[in-house]
Amino acid sequence: MRTDRTHSQGPDLRHHGDAEVRDDGARLTDLAVNVRADTPPAWLRERIAGSLAGLAAYPDGRQARAAVAARHEVPVERVLLTAGAAEAFVLLARALTIRHAVVVHPQFTEPEAALRDAGHSVDRVLLREEDGFRLDPAAVPEDADLVVVGNPTNPTSVLHPAATIAELARPGRTLVVDEAFLDAVPSEREALAGRTDVPGLVVLRSLTKTWGLAGLRIGYVLAAPETIADLERAQPLWPVSTPALAAAVACMEPRALAEAAHAAHRVGTDRAHLVAGLREFAPDGLRVVEPAEGPFVLVRLPRATDVRRHLRDLGFAVRRGDTFPGLGEEWLRLAVRDRATVNSFLQALDQAVTLAQH
Repeated sequence: MRTDRTHSQGPDLRHHGDAEVRDDGARLTDLAVNVRADTPPAWLRERIAGSLAGLAAYPDGRQARAAVAARHEVPVERVLLTAGAAEAFVLLARALTIRHAVVVHPQFTEPEAALRDAGHSVDRVLLREEDGFRLDPAAVPEDADLVVVGNPTNPTSVLHPAATIAELARPGRTLVVDEAFLDAVPSEREALAGRTDVPGLVVLRSLTKTWGLAGLRIGYVLAAPETIADLERAQPLWPVSTPALAAAVACMEPRALAEAAHAAHRVGTDRAHLVAGLREFAPDGLRVVEPAEGPFVLVRLPRATDVRRHLRDLGFAVRRGDTFPGLGEEWLRLAVRDRATVNSFLQALDQAVTLAQH
């Protein structure tokens, strides 16, 4: 684990998985985007559609905010609704006074991009493959007053212990934990959402991944009331649409939470099937980062760029890894899909690896 300050010309922080399935990629089977397949479910689409009759009125987020607060058992003053979790990174970068920002990589690149766009310099703490991409709190500079870490981390699928992340908290430091994928972890193990005893804690959640709402843009922030107030002042008026607010209310209901919990277990089963299949490629030099705990896995393999190109020719899109700081061209991220899709993918991967070796 090391701190990286030499990255003026580094990875493309604005590249995300959706780029793999745009334009000609729309015909491909998508293992590049970490959104649960077959979502949103019919009942959620109906709730969203039912909100359309109220589009003439300005959005009123009070019910949705109260629903999020109740779900996490915190006061409404500790909740801010956002147009997706990505908006929250922009608000943090614009609203907070920051002297020394540190982002723990490899992870989702939008937090660093937002900080840089707001004029902040950013240091990177790079987690190492040989350490299993595990977090060592001692590697984070003591004078950092903003630290960003994902849990489970995209793209490594590592789930850090909540106690380890909490060790990063300091008086005068804002600790931002991106929990966009934590509802895909059974029982939401290692969650910090709802904790009020960790100083400076800011937790980001997304409804995009589990519920398939990337096109609707809905997420939220959980933090101390004064931090929420600062972020809210940086927000435009009516930032979350009426349909997105309706979705937020629906996704906080007991029925939805039970469905999400069931989906998390199903993702775990499907991920185990994918990982077992990928292990069969060990003689070809493929290595899976384990244990994987998110709805995606990270793999390293020789000639990954060629393999990825051949996979596209064979009808599958996967996420390139070289745009994540700390990784390189030999890395690919694969979204977890159902058993039938995974079986078809593994057959295509066998062909792609063979083609790349010749």
